Amino acid sequence: MSGLTHIDAGGAARMVDVGAKGDTAREATAEGAVVMTAATLAAIRAGNMKKGDVIATARIAGIMAAKRTHELIPLCHPLALTGVTVDIDADEALPGLRVVATAHVTGKTGVEMEALTAASVACLTIYDMAKAIDRGMTITGVRLLAKSGGKSGDFRAGE
Repeated sequence: MSGLTHIDAGGAARMVDVGAKGDTAREATAEGAVVMTAATLAAIRAGNMKKGDVIATARIAGIMAAKRTHELIPLCHPLALTGVTVDIDADEALPGLRVVATAHVTGKTGVEMEALTAASVACLTIYDMAKAIDRGMTITGVRLLAKSGGKSGDFRAGE
């Protein structure tokens, strides 16, 4: 079991102690998409959904989710996020909505999970709000696009 950061010598799960690490500015960006029928996308864009403004609600849900990541993902540290943005744009080529979430912190550990959680929950919220007219929607492409800061340095998807 040695070499695993979240497992102690006895094989039990543990939260990594980051207390000795210095605070650094960290940022992570994640994306996801919800593929739907063209008619569903048109209804969302026109504001004709019975549950309300899909994009605004999904944006707020993503931000709230980032703030609660440590409650959802075992062994994640609670972070004092300094900023979270969730951008949601229509993409006629899918057709559907693309979600890009970015999380910022000055701290001892990264914010990749917060960005991924924000993107995922925003996509789930879009599905929830539009499922009454399109249960065949697909959530796809949830992934880390980029991260910066910390000991492991920078990452950009595709590089």
